[in-house]
Amino acid sequence: MNTRVIVVGLVRNQRDQLLLCRMSDDRGVFPGKWGLTGGGVEPGERMEEALRRELREEVGLEITDIRPAFFKDGEYEKTFADGRRKTVYMIFLLFHCRAVGAEVSLNAEFSDYAWVPDERLFDYDLNPETSSTFESLGLGAGS
Repeated sequence: MNTRVIVVGLVRNQRDQLLLCRMSDDRGVFPGKWGLTGGGVEPGERMEEALRRELREEVGLEITDIRPAFFKDGEYEKTFADGRRKTVYMIFLLFHCRAVGAEVSLNAEFSDYAWVPDERLFDYDLNPETSSTFESLGLGAGS
């Protein structure tokens, strides 16, 4: 089984809203679900470098104020654009960060995005890992 180290951004804008992205229906670990953006750390790459690169590639954002949040892991079935599926052990490194701008430019991995206030996070069809992340951080309705 493959192992991937994944950096994930809890990206906030200047209005303190959190960025959610909807995964395209034909790819990813949670196709069609809303979640956080991020991706794999490449060989020789530092965590912060990977986070900056992934957010630039996936949503076209530069970030600042990067702070570690927490980490978690698990086994997931990943769907690829060509229809292949593979089980992958993933280690998630989550970071709080701030978007330098608010203009999002999605790549093909995502079909939609939204800047969401904390109290509305659970209004979206979140993937289970994003839901548990928000619950762990005390985010969402009633926060």
